[in-house]
Amino acid sequence: MSHASPLEPMTAAERRTGAVLAAIFGLRMLGLFLLLPVFALLAQDLSGGENHALVGFALGAYGITQALLQIPFGIASDRWGRKPVIVAGLLLFAGGSFLAAAATDLVTLIIARIIQGAGAISAAVTALAADLTREAHRTKVMAMIGASIGLVFAGSLVIAPPLAAWLGLSGLFLLIGVLALIAIGLLLAAVPPAPPPSRAPLPPFRQVFWDARLARLNLGVFMLHLMQTALWVVVPAHLVAHGLPQHAHWSVYLPALLASFAIMVPAIIAAERHGRLTFVYRGAIGALLLAEIGLLAAPTPPWATGCVLFVFFTGFNILEAIQPSWISRLAPAAAKGAALGIYNTVQSAGLFCGGALGGWLAQRYGAVMVPAVCAFFAFVWLLSALAPLGVSSRAR
Repeated sequence: MSHASPLEPMTAAERRTGAVLAAIFGLRMLGLFLLLPVFALLAQDLSGGENHALVGFALGAYGITQALLQIPFGIASDRWGRKPVIVAGLLLFAGGSFLAAAATDLVTLIIARIIQGAGAISAAVTALAADLTREAHRTKVMAMIGASIGLVFAGSLVIAPPLAAWLGLSGLFLLIGVLALIAIGLLLAAVPPAPPPSRAPLPPFRQVFWDARLARLNLGVFMLHLMQTALWVVVPAHLVAHGLPQHAHWSVYLPALLASFAIMVPAIIAAERHGRLTFVYRGAIGALLLAEIGLLAAPTPPWATGCVLFVFFTGFNILEAIQPSWISRLAPAAAKGAALGIYNTVQSAGLFCGGALGGWLAQRYGAVMVPAVCAFFAFVWLLSALAPLGVSSRAR
């Protein structure tokens, strides 16, 4: 993919690629997010559903194979091409979904969720986006993908309860499987042909894994998703404690998320145009730090929590766009998929650690300790971000 000036507009092919890959990511993530608000309740109707530990394991089992297979799928996409790997992953995801729809007991459901997670396509999709876009516009495409995930998450909070009441758990899984098949159709019909796999020899995996610049970005995504997951350990209970029932929480989350997109997109476009992306990157980490400090100011009414979430979502969405774009620029050309596989694996680890750490801190020291510890992590991350990464001038 040739270089372009940040002042040049995106081509029609780049805009279509970004939109379609965002839709593919969004359809897959919708299938996951639809379960979050309703799974624990609906799973109680299955054989073994009275075992809360098994229910929790069934919900999280997806993440086990996701974390284990992101790197192999990324390496496979470097060797055999992005599209075949993405299709294979979506077929696994769809197959697991249909098995889950037929499950009548929790053990079968856990097996189905593990198969779903085996479709670890995040690295391959992100690498394909990098292959099909010029460097100057890559962050915009990553922002489109990130925005689709955020919008799907917000929408799922609103539509999941009525859909679950209408379809039940089995019907939800059937819908999720169909969405995965639709995503395959979009990939094959609407995404431009991917460049052939690089003929250059694959660099040693340890070279990619231990690269200092990539490692700093991997540390960043670990911190980012640790803080995001820990946030959801305390915020829902905080809103309930201040008089907002759970079914109305979307009225806080959705406006904050949409407002953050209104800031994120112009900020990234302006930063790329004027060569200030590193400044925006550091500012986004600073926004996370401010948000965590804001959460320490409890008790606060729901509208104030919404303002804090707006600051957090703005920083989060900017970083979700910038970091994978930089990974794709810094990684060796023949190992882009491997580098993004490592990145997505570390991201999954951050999600797990954020939930575990947030729950432990809240249980042992009280909810206020969660944003306090996360603020410390954000401060350390901000200090590490002051050193230059050595990204091309277009990204600075």
